[in-house]
Order: sequence, then structure tokens, then C-alpha cells
Amino acid sequence: MRRGFYLKLAAEGISKNRKFYFPYFLTCICMVMMFYIVAYLSMSADFSGVFGGNMLQSMLGFGVFVIAIFSLIFLYYTNSFLIRRRQKEFGLYNILGMGKRNLVKILLWENVLTAVISIGTGLVFGILFSKLAEMAAMKILGGQTGFEIHVAFQPIVWTVVLFLAIFLLLVFRMVVSIFRLRPVEMLRSESTGEKPPKANWLLALIGAVLLGAAYYMAVAVLDPMTAMVLFFLAVVMVILATYLLFIAGSVVFCRLLQKNKKYYYKTRHFISLSSMTYRMKRNGAGLASICILSTMVLVTVSSTICLFAQAEDAVSKRYPQDIFIRLGTNGGAALNEQDAEAYISVAEGVLAEHGEEPKDLHDYRMYSLDAYQTGSDFQIDLNQVPQIGQDNGEIRGVYLIPLEDYNAISGSGAELGDNEVLIYPYKMDYDYDTVSFQGFDAWKAEKLDSEPFLIGEADANAMGSLFVVVRDISVMEQMCQIKNESLAGEWTSSIQRCYGFNLDCGDEEESEIYDEITDRFSWINSGANWYTESKAQSRAEYVAMYGGLFFLGILLGAVFLFGTVLIMYYKQISEGYEDQGRFDILMKVGMSLKEVKQSINSQVLTVFFLPLIVAGVHMAFAYPLIARILKLISAGTDEKLFLLVTVCCYLVFALFYVIVYWVTSKSYYTIVSAREKNR
Repeated sequence: MRRGFYLKLAAEGISKNRKFYFPYFLTCICMVMMFYIVAYLSMSADFSGVFGGNMLQSMLGFGVFVIAIFSLIFLYYTNSFLIRRRQKEFGLYNILGMGKRNLVKILLWENVLTAVISIGTGLVFGILFSKLAEMAAMKILGGQTGFEIHVAFQPIVWTVVLFLAIFLLLVFRMVVSIFRLRPVEMLRSESTGEKPPKANWLLALIGAVLLGAAYYMAVAVLDPMTAMVLFFLAVVMVILATYLLFIAGSVVFCRLLQKNKKYYYKTRHFISLSSMTYRMKRNGAGLASICILSTMVLVTVSSTICLFAQAEDAVSKRYPQDIFIRLGTNGGAALNEQDAEAYISVAEGVLAEHGEEPKDLHDYRMYSLDAYQTGSDFQIDLNQVPQIGQDNGEIRGVYLIPLEDYNAISGSGAELGDNEVLIYPYKMDYDYDTVSFQGFDAWKAEKLDSEPFLIGEADANAMGSLFVVVRDISVMEQMCQIKNESLAGEWTSSIQRCYGFNLDCGDEEESEIYDEITDRFSWINSGANWYTESKAQSRAEYVAMYGGLFFLGILLGAVFLFGTVLIMYYKQISEGYEDQGRFDILMKVGMSLKEVKQSINSQVLTVFFLPLIVAGVHMAFAYPLIARILKLISAGTDEKLFLLVTVCCYLVFALFYVIVYWVTSKSYYTIVSAREKNR
């Protein structure tokens, strides 16, 4: 054959089927562009000089992997649709004398053209939009970047290698599909799958059980740590259940309605329900994919927006003071007062050099430990927890302070008897008027209205904490001894000196003061251990983390949204061709044009809006589980705000969904009514 013959046939095939190939090209280009942008940002040198840039790039590194996976899924789905639509054409070529090897050559050239155009165009747009994405990321981190567009070689190599591998896989799938089918099967490919669908009760039941179990886990699990562990299991269960219920459960439901003679044998129900059964059998998987992707969009965008919006609240709760210093010792011995004063004097000296005075000063002695709570009892020796695990208790953070220090901080003149304590349960319920610790008699407990001292560590404890004001420091020393004996030398705890304060200066000077304090602490030669925190520097870390999650969430949300639109479009096209023949048959058996359109409209509306409704149900049941996970990630998460953000995201997504449906439905009705116009 003449040189270039197969290339010409491939180009003509793409041109004649541009209605199908245009979205395919658009999908390939967008996936290439998104992958390059994320890969470029994950290794851009401009982020190295920005505080929090490394954290953002580590998150984007995860995004590279996610987008690579979804690129394969989306392109594979789109390509499978193209192959199905082209099988009749290939069957005709085969009958006219063109062998399957020749068909493979045509497909090979089509993929070569697609790969060259998609990868080339995607890289061009990726390079152009990478600067815009970089500027947006820098804005979130508070950094600066120029307007020069950089072309990075390594992301280009990654992008080319990935998508060449994907296109190679698609070619292999096409070759297998061509060699498996006989010419007659290719010609009749668009009529396959028209056997009466059977109701698979077993798969429908499995889907219902999986979905019910996942919903129960989401609602019943109260512990944030357990919620984090079970989240991925619940996600897998919901995905499997969604596919089973859309594929098998929908057919079972239609069959049940058909058995209801009073409902089924009515004009407006008979045709619509019969057609719906076939429609759900052939398109259940696609509808399930739309539902899952819609849920992913809602979960990803709403959760990351909520975290980013509350970053400042999270910082304020986790770091209640601008600078916090905690001093302790090794070996469980009490901290020498002289050693403690040496560190505090250094801190005061640095403040004096900067002309700053400590505001809202909190200077106190504290002992902290983890204890296992069952009712009003707290077990200090956690080695015994497995023996009492049947009591369904929880491990809590416990923070003790002597009455003398509490009065000095609060300015109150509280008094305590030998068997009395003041308590404040934080992020936990405590409805008892007594409290007892291992090795001590029960104490009468009086609840305080607020925490007796500021310690951001308690806010980071997702399991809840208990503040306790004891009569004197000897109680703390006894508790420390009991705890260290239970540790058997693995490590030891000690009573600590805490020194925290606020400053009137800005974040930049606060960071300088903090750096000088920590630098000078490192030169002090003593037996003390020291730990310091800075709100200003930690704020940058929080902004980097939550900003990175927000940025990645928007990118992944865009990818999931694009996949949703893609599947919706191809479903409209495929169902348009499927309903074209049904449209003619219904007209021939005597139904009016109005009745036929009403029947098809009711089916299309039901089918395409069912994923949106189910996605909303998924999100409603997932809300409690996600809210607890967000609490674990950020203690400052406000559930009411998260609920508001989730509802707003769903409404905005529903509006977008309706717009996409309205736009794509035009193609559907154009195809369905094509024959009617030609009569």
C-alpha cells in the first residue's frame, strides 16, 4: 500500500468521529497539563527559600501520584468508549477485505497522533499555567516570586514517560479488543447487551449490606483516632457498595416495581420503567463512577477549604502564648530551681535587649502524663490497660499543677483540703464529682469554669485532657514516682517548669527573639531538658500545611470534577445513540411524539440526577466521620463551619452539575431526534 495510507486513514477516522475524539483530546491535554503543573511545583527550586515550601512540595508529591492514577483511569474509560463506538466501522473495514493487522496499524497511527498532539499541547499549556499555579501557591505561603516562566526538564521527562506508558497500554487494549472480536460481532457491537437484564439479588444484597455497614461506621465511631483508621476502609466499602447498587441494585428495584401490577401497567409507567431497566443495566457502572467522583469533589474541596479557613484559629488554640518554654530533667528527679532560673534569666535578657516585656506571663510547675480512664478512675500504669480494656475506657492526657501556682496565675485565693482537687475536663465529658488515680484515695472534685493554666499541648490531644489542681507539689511528686516505676526504665518523666508569655511586637521580631533564646539555651551547660514553642514560626508551618492541603484539594477537586463532566458527556452521547433506535420503535407502535419525549425525559432526568442525590447522601453520612478526622488534624476545626462549607459546596456543585447536564443534554437530544428530522 502507498506510504502514508494508514496515517491518512487514521487522520480521517479522527476527523469523521470528532464528536467523540474532541472530548478525548481535551481529556488527554488537561491530564497532561495538570500532571506537569503538579510535578513542576513539587520540585520547583523557588519554594526552597519560602518557609513551609518543603511541606507544600511533599504534599504535591502525593498529588503527582494521585493525578497519575486518575489520568490512567479517565483515559482508559474514554478510550473504551471510543473503541465501542468504532467497532462497527472496524467490522465494515474487515468485511471489505482489510485484515485485523491492518486495523491495528490504523489504531496505532491514531494513538501516535493522539499522543503527539495531546502531550505536546498539554506540555505547552502546562508550562504556561505553571507560573500562574506557582504564584497562587506562593500567595498562600506568603512568599514572593517573579514573573519569569521556567521550563523544568525533569517534570517534562516524567510527564512524557507517564503518558507514553498510558498510551502504550491503551494500544495494547485496542489490539486485544480487535483480535478478540469477529467481524460480525464488530458490526453488531452497538446492539450488544440488549438481552433482558436479570435481577441479581445477591449482588444487590451485598451492596446494601456494605453501604449500611459503612454508614454505621461513619455515624457510630466517636473516637477520632479510630475514625482515621476506619476512614479508608469505609471509603472502599462505599465505593464497592455504590457500584453494586447502581449495577445490580437498580435492576432489582426496577424488577420489584414491575411486579407491582397497579404501578407497572399504567401508560406513563410501563414504557418508562421497561426502558429504565435496560438503561440501568448498561450504564450502572458509569453512573456509579459519576457518583463516586462527585463525592470525591465534595469531600476534598469542603474539607480543605474548612481547614484553610480555620488555620488562624487552630494556631491560636494550639499555641495560646507567643513564646512558651518548658524545662525538665532526665531520670525523673525534680528540676533544680537554680538550673531553671538560669534559662529564664537568659530569656528575660533577650527580651530586654529587644526592649520587650513579657505580657500575660504564666510561670508555673506542672506534671503531665497519659492515664487510662474508666469512669472516675485513672490508671497510671498503662501496661495494665489490656487487662482492663473490657471496661471501654479511654487514654487521656492529664495535667497537674499545685494550688500555689494556680492561685498565682489566676489571682484567686482558692483553698483545698487533703482529699480535694479542682478539675477542668477539656474536650471530654466528665460527669463525676470525684476523681481517683492509681495509688491515691478518691478525691472530691470541684469543676472549674475554664482551664487553670495555658498549655497548647492539651489542644493537640484529640482524646481529651483533664486539668487537675492538687493541694501541693508532693502529690505531683508521688504521681511522678508511680509513673516512672511503671515505665521500668524505658524513659522517665519529671515535674516541669513552664514559662510562657505574649509580646507586643510583630511576627518577624518575635521569630528573631525566639531564635536568639533557643540559640542561647543550647550553650547552657546543665542537667535540664528544654523545649520551646513560637506562635509566629508555628503559624507559618500551619499556613504551609493547611495552605498546601487547600491548594492540593483544589487541584484534585478540579481533576475529579473534570472526570465527572467527561463521564457525563460520554454517557449523554452513548445513551443518545442507544435511545435513537428506541425512539423510532416507540413512534412506530403508535406513541405520540409528546409521549415519547416525556418517557425519555423522565428516564434521563432520573438517571443523571440519581448520582447527585446519592452523592449528597454519601456526604451526609460521611460528615460525622470527616468532622472527627478534621478535629484530629486541627483541633481548631469548628463543626458548624464545616457543615456550612459542606452545604455550600454541595449547592454550588449541584448548580454546576445542572449546567453541565443542560449543556451535554443538547448533544443527546440532537442525536435522538436526528432520524425524526430526516423523515
